[in-house]
Amino acid sequence: MAHFTGEQHAPDPPIRPDTADRPAPDPGDPEARGCLFALSQPPLILFLTVIGVLLLVSGVYDRFWL
Repeated sequence: MAHFTGEQHAPDPPIRPDTADRPAPDPGDPEARGCLFALSQPPLILFLTVIGVLLLVSGVYDRFWL
């Protein structure tokens, strides 16, 4: 491991690209959609509903019939 002598300083911060000259993303573009777009898909909603119902039924069964 090298030993540095003399004055040390933090590295320069990364250069951020200027976003002012870029156009806003098109909302119809598939890559411009956020991660919440996946929650609007019917198969995922159906899957999450089935899992939720199974958890609810098992919780109610444990609470009242065991």
